[in-house]
Amino acid sequence: MSEKVKVVIGDRLGKGQNVAKGVEAAGGIAIVIPGIGADMKLGDVMHEEQADFGISFCGSGGAGAVTANTKYKYPMEFGLRSVDAGVTAIRSGKKVIGFGFMDTEELGRRLTEAYIQTHGR
Repeated sequence: MSEKVKVVIGDRLGKGQNVAKGVEAAGGIAIVIPGIGADMKLGDVMHEEQADFGISFCGSGGAGAVTANTKYKYPMEFGLRSVDAGVTAIRSGKKVIGFGFMDTEELGRRLTEAYIQTHGR
């Protein structure tokens, strides 16, 4: 297990670099899945990397999160549209979180900080 919080980011449009900057600013390790449709690979990459949590982005806010939950039984929250909703999901023990498109540093930073405050590291 890594000494730092490991976060996998899957964005339907192949983005996620700003969220990754926020994860790293909070002291975490960000793994951005490259390419279009990356959200659908979220569960597989989380499993391979033994990630602490994953963030999925798509128009509906849930496809990658639902897929990760279905395949790996990761506790999920999806359809989120705000940073505060994501923080609440992390604090309540969710491992995979689905958002509409929100590639912002604040999101990555605050989710990682919430994870560290709630779960340690």
